[in-house]
Amino acid sequence: MATQRPIIAILGADGVPDPTNLDEISDLATIRPCTAQTLPTALTGADVLLVWDFFSRALKDNWGPATADLRWVHVCAAGVDSLLFDDLRSSPIVVTNAAGVFDRPIAEFVLASVLAQHKQLHVSRRLQDQRVWQHRETTRTEGTSALVIGTGGIGRATARLLRAVGVEVTGAGRTARADDPDFGTVVPTVDLAAHVGDFDTVVAIAPLTSQTERMIDATVLRAMRPDAHLVNVGRGQLVDEPALIAALQQGEIGAASLDVFTDEPLDPSSPFWAMDNVAISAHMSGDVVGWRDVLADQFLTNLRRYLETEGHLADTLGNVVDKDRGYVVSATRTGGDSRL
Repeated sequence: MATQRPIIAILGADGVPDPTNLDEISDLATIRPCTAQTLPTALTGADVLLVWDFFSRALKDNWGPATADLRWVHVCAAGVDSLLFDDLRSSPIVVTNAAGVFDRPIAEFVLASVLAQHKQLHVSRRLQDQRVWQHRETTRTEGTSALVIGTGGIGRATARLLRAVGVEVTGAGRTARADDPDFGTVVPTVDLAAHVGDFDTVVAIAPLTSQTERMIDATVLRAMRPDAHLVNVGRGQLVDEPALIAALQQGEIGAASLDVFTDEPLDPSSPFWAMDNVAISAHMSGDVVGWRDVLADQFLTNLRRYLETEGHLADTLGNVVDKDRGYVVSATRTGGDSRL
């Protein structure tokens, strides 16, 4: 059990509200709120870093003597691609993330994207803006098919919700398997081009790693159905964006709902903005009312575990990230990796 009061550097950003439970955290530890500019001072002697500004890369920029006492880094995001770098991977520092917080909200966002496409809600909005009354027939969602790329918590929540409205769901993961409790069949992500043509909807939720970067490339896009709908709620870098623009312009796929992009905010000059077959949202699929409160409470729960530990942190803390793979690995439901 920890005997000394830990020091926690809390990395925030201008304009980002502080964790709502700072009083409870400060009852258990000495806190040092900071930004990227003041992080070097806050890190010196700190045991824990809470990365509240979860896209910040400031830890890498300040790696060295200031991080000598650091034991644990918690990132308030499901994806840790912005944080990880070689020195951190090879260090004994334990990294945890916000796995679980965004599962249901993102699943709901995916379902909304699928329904909006099938029911032509975006078309109706454009016609309304033009004051045009145009009767149309829409697509029945029940009986359509979806490939969910990424079989971690978010992918599983998405699969369950899509199945609830009658969508036939298959997963794409690191390891092929049958009889998965949420996906039924899981096909290997390395063979995406061989499988994407079987589905009406393709959903990208995989974590961003060196193996998944631009996994949806020109070859995969050409293999999709000409009326297929791509939904990306993972990371923009999962998709080769120039290839996607070309595929949408040339009719190789039917539509895309994009919540994430390689460069954010999306440049006003991007061709995506002007495409009628593209729905754009501002990286908000998991950000429901109260989400920051949930993130803060999740860290507090893990902090209490940290204070009770008597041994190896990785055996005590929740949501421990495999730093080599870049995500939390769980074998409880999948028989293998829970993300890829």
